[in-house]
This record gives sequence, structure tokens and C-alpha cells, in this order.
Amino acid sequence: MRRLWLLFAQTVTVALALWFIVATLKPEWLVREPSTVRLESTSVPIQEAITGADHSSGYRQASQRAMPAVVNIFTTKEAKQQPHPLNNDPLFRRFFGDGFGQDERQFSLGSGVIVSAEGYILTNNHVVEAANEIEVALADGRKVSAKLVGTDPETDLAVIKVDLRNLPSITLGRLENIKVGDVVLAIGNPFGVGQTVTMGIVSALGRNHLGINTFENFIQTDAAINPGNSGGALVDTQGHLLGINTAIYSRSGGSLGIGFAIPVTTVKTVMESIIRNGQVVRGWIGVEPQDITPELADSFGLQKTSGTIIAGVLKGGPADKAGVKPGDILLSVADKPVPDTISMLNLVAQLTPGDKVKVTVLRKSRETQLDLTVGKRPRMKQPKLPDGE
Repeated sequence: MRRLWLLFAQTVTVALALWFIVATLKPEWLVREPSTVRLESTSVPIQEAITGADHSSGYRQASQRAMPAVVNIFTTKEAKQQPHPLNNDPLFRRFFGDGFGQDERQFSLGSGVIVSAEGYILTNNHVVEAANEIEVALADGRKVSAKLVGTDPETDLAVIKVDLRNLPSITLGRLENIKVGDVVLAIGNPFGVGQTVTMGIVSALGRNHLGINTFENFIQTDAAINPGNSGGALVDTQGHLLGINTAIYSRSGGSLGIGFAIPVTTVKTVMESIIRNGQVVRGWIGVEPQDITPELADSFGLQKTSGTIIAGVLKGGPADKAGVKPGDILLSVADKPVPDTISMLNLVAQLTPGDKVKVTVLRKSRETQLDLTVGKRPRMKQPKLPDGE
């Protein structure tokens, strides 16, 4: 028994000595590998995930689709001045030269969107208005002269054309699928720095009563739009055209996050009419409308504020011939209700000149139906827009 105990004690002593030596010289031998559970990866490879994502590689693909169809537009206008009366004075000419008071060339900058591979380009009317020369710089670096096809000052749209074929054209989007909060991209040439893409969201739809255009139905966005962006594209995250950037609200001339684009629905109608007829033909009835305010509703004894008051009637115009009188309240046109002045203008504009329609007016608390022959709306001059062009 004693021998067994001594053998055990010696064995333990040797084992402890070996452990001490190993712990001192090779401690890693004593570290036990932790048990692991292997998980099968179900994740999609990074490149595949990015390509298939709704955001299209951080909107890179949307930009790549739309950017080749967005161009820079340079216009030249001749500004004629009266000759200065002292031009014949040798001393005066010595200091001021021979050209004082002569013709001057003014340059402006804007953007445009190729809508057809045959060379048709959409832009703003105020970008090309009264231009003597129009030059287009394509995204691939080519520069080419363009000719004016037609303009529509009342929506501030214009179509120009270059003599090139097989151009990259943009795809028109579907406005009915767009909601407030959706991401949009604005593409143009702000301040002449070169083609630029900015990102924002749709801040509002159907903006009107802004006093910018006669016919207003703007998309409002906070994507940065600056001078030079006018006529450029507002696109969705697929690179499809949603509108033509046209104006900003600004106190400094730069972007304050309130920009406006003409929606693609208006753009398509105007573009097709200009390409087909050289201009936009709209209906017209020859009245001066005015919105019904609560004060006017009280004075007229109205129970509701929908409709529009006829403040004036053009003598000999379609409304005058139909029997419409100042003070009448226009309730409907061609069986479509008239909630306000903007709606009335849009309804009448969609009518075909020469067609006969029925209009309903409220006169002395009685509704009266009148037969009216639609006239052709005369062209109106577009005022200068607040975008610093």
C-alpha cells in the first residue's frame, strides 16, 4: 500500500512539473479550440443584391439610363442698341472704341431632354425664347446646331430639333404611379458647371395658383434645381422621365429646396401637338374668370364656393355670342363640373376649336344652360420665370 501511494505521488509530481513547464514555455498548447457551428450562408452576393435592388445601385443605374438623353443648351440673342450720338467724336472713340452702342450678343444657358432618336429635344420656352442661335451639347461631347420646332409659352415648353439620328432618348414615366415621398433625380447643367445629378423626393403633386404659367399642374421637389437646370429632366428611380424642371422658389437665386417641374402628362400632350402642328391648339371661350372667395360667396348669396365667377366677357367672343354675361357663375363646361378657375382653364383648353358644347351658369340664383361654339385660344406671351436664367 505504501509503495502504491509513493508511485501515485511521484506520478502527480511529474505531471504537475510537466504542466508547469508547458504552461510557461508553450501556453498555446493548453488553449482549447472553441466549438463552432457552421451556418450555411443564404445571403445574395453583394453585386447581385445591388443590381436587383429597388434603389438600382444607389440610383446609379437610373442616372446612367437618363443622363445620355439630357443635353446642355446654349442660346445666343442679338441685343440691338441705338447708336450713341458721340460715336463720331474722335476723342470719344479714342476712349470707348468704335463699337459703343452697337449690337451686342447675349448668351444664356439651359438644359434639354432628347425625347426621340430622330433628334427632337424638349426644353423650356424661356430657355430658347427669342434666340437667334441654338447650340446643343450632347452628353458624349458632341456639339451641334439646333432649330426651333415650336413653343408653348403658356406651359413654358418648347421643342427643338438637331439633324442627328440614333440619339439616346429618354423613356416617359407614368405619373399616376408617383406619390408624395417618392425619390426623384434632377439632371441638368446648373451654373454651367457641367451635367449634374441631384436627388430629392416628391414634395407635392398638382401645385397650381403659383402665377408661373397659365396652365399649372407642377410636381414640387426638393431635389436641388439651380439656374441652368431649366429644361432638364426630373426622373424616377428607374430613369424614366417624370417632368421637365422649370422654376424654383428662391430669394437668393440658388436652390432653397422648392423646385417645380412640368409633369410628363402635360409634356407629352404639348410635345406631340408642337411636333404635329408647330404649336399647341387649345379651346377658348373669351372670358375673364375669377375664383369665388368666401366674401364673394356671401355677397352673391351662394351656399357653396365651387365654380368660377365671370368677371368679364370679351365682346364678340364665343361666350358673348352664347349669351354669357359678367356676373354669371360658371358651374360646368361640356357636362364637367368647374370647381375653380384653374380647372375651368384646363377644361376649356382641352376642347377642340369649332366644337359646340353646353355650359351651365348660375344667374340670379337660377341655373341656365347655354350652347357655346368653342374658339381657338390666342397665343399668350410668357413672363420671365424666377430661376435666374
